[in-house]
Amino acid sequence: MSDVRLASPQGKWILLTTVLGSSMAMVDSTVVNVALPRIGQDLDADLAALQWTVNAYMLTLAGLILLGGSLGDRYGRRKIFVLGVVWFAAASLLCGLAPNVGVLVAARALQGIGGALLTPGSLALIQASFHPDDRAKAVGLWSGFGGIGAAVGPFLGGWLVDGPGWRWVFFINVPMALICAPIAVRHVPESADGRKHGRFDVLGAALGAVALALVTYALIEAGDGSLVVVVLTAVAGVAAGVAFVHVEKRSPDPMMPPDIFGSRQFTAVNLVTLCVYAAFGGFFFLTALQLQVVAGYSALQAGTALLPTTVLMLLFSARSGELAQRIGPRIPLTVGPLLCAAAMLMMLRVGQDASYLADVVPALLVMGTGMVTLVAPLTATVLASVDTARAGLASGINNAAARAAGLIAIAALPLLAGMGPEAYRSAPAFDHAFDRAMLWCAGVLVVGSVLASATVRRPAPDCRRPECLTHGWVTAPPLEPRVGKGPLE
Repeated sequence: MSDVRLASPQGKWILLTTVLGSSMAMVDSTVVNVALPRIGQDLDADLAALQWTVNAYMLTLAGLILLGGSLGDRYGRRKIFVLGVVWFAAASLLCGLAPNVGVLVAARALQGIGGALLTPGSLALIQASFHPDDRAKAVGLWSGFGGIGAAVGPFLGGWLVDGPGWRWVFFINVPMALICAPIAVRHVPESADGRKHGRFDVLGAALGAVALALVTYALIEAGDGSLVVVVLTAVAGVAAGVAFVHVEKRSPDPMMPPDIFGSRQFTAVNLVTLCVYAAFGGFFFLTALQLQVVAGYSALQAGTALLPTTVLMLLFSARSGELAQRIGPRIPLTVGPLLCAAAMLMMLRVGQDASYLADVVPALLVMGTGMVTLVAPLTATVLASVDTARAGLASGINNAAARAAGLIAIAALPLLAGMGPEAYRSAPAFDHAFDRAMLWCAGVLVVGSVLASATVRRPAPDCRRPECLTHGWVTAPPLEPRVGKGPLE
């Protein structure tokens, strides 16, 4: 089962399949932000609807990604991966055909379910299929090519929005799936974990997703909704969160075992992750709108403008990880958020008629430098903070935490910045609110830096190191494989 060599024809087919599958989800997560202004115009959607267009996808993805890896381990990694690819493509088709924003949001939630199946599944297939001597290289190629996909995403999305239209941002996933799924069925060997399994933690997954959904709804509706509804929804969301913790403590096979947080380092790094990725999520959501609504960029120009951060991540994330191994993670995790906070403050210069070279590029270069500094050390510290046997689970929890942080930030930032339902239709109004939002993001990053400085310590020298050294997915830390099984428990 695990004896395919990377240089063999089958090995190349497996790598192509996993790259195509993960790239579908990766590209989609970056291109949709660029399409938001045009979606709002065509579907007559307010700002809350645009928030849900992004958050519906992130909600189901964050809530179910831990469960997705477990399904592959039990029922067959190829089977679940192919199901995820087909599901994602079908939901993408529905997104592209959506006659109104309600259908689009529902289809985006379905897309997230497909993403939760195929994202951990692509890495699990590599771990289960390749010969042990080739696995590290295969994972490196997978993460590198995936990063290239993330870099191409905003450019491709902008070109599609300005050309055939925003619906093609979703339609493009269909031909990719038509290539990916048959190759997987024909060339990828099936694999599963033959050990005895307990029950799936379906109740835990459902409660986690419901808690996130209710809190997100309350935050989005707080700007222009009924106070009674907002309060009741918020209380229900908190209650669902408390119930989730209770279920995880009592479940014999919890999705998120509470005892993993017994490691102070693991808990601390996840708190830093929440701060950092909340700021990142809010930044990329609002900057794509700012560049188009206020600075007057086309969708293609806005997508291309965001490339420096991803390119820097692709070129230097591996070297940053090596540096952190020599000097320890505390300095990178302290300095990185401060650099990103400085970039947020530099974005205050990006207003009407902003110069790309003088105003936008410097901020994005500093942003990319900060991300390079902190992302790889953060992943390494997460893996080093738990036993090697639980490193894949720790990576999955950290990945889900980052996505949940971005979800909450996109819901909360417009409220905190005073953006009304029609703010994105007025350049001056959106510009003022954007500046306030950047100040909030910078403040959250400073909190993350202080947390890292106070709590992060050098890991043991014999701890597990990341296999995904090249990273270009800027909205979530990379997943890591689980030794002996798949990427997640």
